[in-house]
This record gives sequence, structure tokens and C-alpha cells, in this order.
Amino acid sequence: MGVKGMDLGDRILGGWLGRVAGNMLGKPVERGDYWTRERIDDYLRRTDALPLTDYLPGPPPDADGFELRPEWRQCVRGRIHGSCRDDDVDYTVVGLHLLESYGFGFTTEQVGAEWLLRLPFLQTFTAERAAYRNLVNGLRPPLTATHENPYQEWIGALIRADIFGWTCPGAPRRAAALARRDAVLSHTGNGVYGAMWAAALIAAAFTVRDPRAAIEAALEVIPPSCRLARAVRHTAALHEAGASWSDTLTELERETGRLGWIHTVPNAAVITAGLLYGAGDFTATIALTVRGGLDTDSNGATAGSVAGVLCGAAAVPAQWTAPLEDRVRSAVFGFDGVRISELAERTARLAALSAG
Repeated sequence: MGVKGMDLGDRILGGWLGRVAGNMLGKPVERGDYWTRERIDDYLRRTDALPLTDYLPGPPPDADGFELRPEWRQCVRGRIHGSCRDDDVDYTVVGLHLLESYGFGFTTEQVGAEWLLRLPFLQTFTAERAAYRNLVNGLRPPLTATHENPYQEWIGALIRADIFGWTCPGAPRRAAALARRDAVLSHTGNGVYGAMWAAALIAAAFTVRDPRAAIEAALEVIPPSCRLARAVRHTAALHEAGASWSDTLTELERETGRLGWIHTVPNAAVITAGLLYGAGDFTATIALTVRGGLDTDSNGATAGSVAGVLCGAAAVPAQWTAPLEDRVRSAVFGFDGVRISELAERTARLAALSAG
């Protein structure tokens, strides 16, 4: 089953809006070692924001013990005028320009060239900064991913995968192959599998009926015995068995928490839980995902992308889209202040070329 015409454009715009909105929702509480699930919900109770149906409220006067990220003034409800700059969106923009410049036959070396040309070094982090440094020092893939890089299985490659899903609607294996070619610049193992899984998840969302079907399709593109696949399957099994969202995340934390809050595996589990318990509802999906903690802005962005593709832009509630004012701030050279609708239109053109 394919996706064509106006429907394709609306679904891709939904993905872009979902990614930006989910990122903005999670950004004030992005620090998983401090902003635990319990602290996030305590903050929401203190600000009378449970259930969460809009961007996070600003801190109350007696906000001791609730230290938001410094950017909170630009990404809490009532203060948002366009999106904040964030790497979760920057890499999506870079991926779009990569495909426009080199086509779907791009090489991993060309991904590195795009980074050097378009991204400021100090706006890269963890595995991406290590790979950037290695590129500058003359190393080539796959050494860029392995030399002095202790972050090879962290979430960085997963957050770069959306563009490959949006441009391969209904073709999860092709999306995963593109994401892998990008990911190996900076990641190995589950770090690469996370990118493949996310790209396939988004590509599948164009042609399936619900999040569960997209998750099952995405599992088919990664090794079934890898730690990531096991964590996603465990999440789905707990959901199917009738466990509550909270109990599911508690069980997953026991299983994967020792990996740390920026590792791909526990974050993929939180995204999976948000999608399953959100049950296709855009607001519930990104709210539960961000309330799940860990890398909140990255997880909110990926879950928002999937939910936005599933429902389409026209069905994304206005409280999420109106404050964005159709604009993104970006550190990517030549893209600061670009319209979200323009990015979606350019993505849709690539998707049409891919289908052709």
C-alpha cells in the first residue's frame, strides 16, 4: 500500500511538526540523571499540569529542586515563538541537505563532508563530536566511529534517522539501509541498530494502521538477538500483557538502566512505550514519552515524528503547532529561521523521487 499526493505531503509535514514539537516539549527537562520520571511528574503536579496536554509550564515561584535547562524561557508554554535551536532538529536538516546534494546513493564520507561544511563543531556532542574531531584529524570511516569514541552506542545516530524514514514512505528496509550508511560515521553496534530501527519505524508509519504494526515492522530490520531488539520486544510484551505504563517503565529501567540515560537501548524502550500507550493519539504519545524521562527531547522528537506521520499534520492539535510559528532556529549553515513547511515540501519532493 502506498502513500501519494496530498496525503503524503500532509504526513511528512506531520512528521516534521511532530519532531519539532516533541523536541520542544522535552527540552526543558533534558537531563536524565536529574530529571527522573518521578521528578518530572512532581514538577507537573506542582504546576498543575497533569495530565500533560500542552508544552511544559514555566517554573513556579517556589521551584527549589526543579532546575530546568537554561533554554527553558524559549520552550515553555506562553513563551514559545518558533523552535529553539537543537541538535535533534539540526541533524534532520543536515540529512535533508545531504539527500538533496548527493541523492540516495550518498556515501558515509559525504555525510562527514556535510558535517564539516554545515555544522559548527561546538554544536556537536558525544559520538558526533568524537567523529567530527576524527574527520578533522584525517581519519575516514569506519575509524571515525571507533577511534577514541566511548559513545558508540549512545542515541546520537538514532536522532539523525527521521529524514530517511520520511523519504522512504512504506519502505522500512530501504530507510534502514540509508540510516545505517549515515550512522556508521559515528556509531557501532546498538548505536547503528537504533538509527536503522527509527528510520524503519517512521517509514512503516506511512502505511500501517497503528503504532504496534510500525514497531513490528521496524524490528524486522535489526538483528533479533541484539540488545535493542530485546528491549523493544520486552516493552511490547509488557504492553500486550496489560501492564500499566508506569509499571512497564519500572521493569524496563531494571533491565536497561545501568546503561545510562543517553544510551540507545533504554531510550528506544521509552519511545516504544510512549508509542504503544499513546495508542496513536498525538498528544498522549509525546506526553507519555517525555514523562518517561532519560533523553527527553530526543525521545519526544522521535515519538512525535512517528505520531505525526500516523495522523498527518492536519490532525496535530493546534496547541503544539501554533507556537512554532512555522519556523525553526538552526545551527546548520544556511538554514537558520527556515520555515517548517518549506522543509516538509523539500522532503516530500525527495520522497516522490524515492518512490519513482
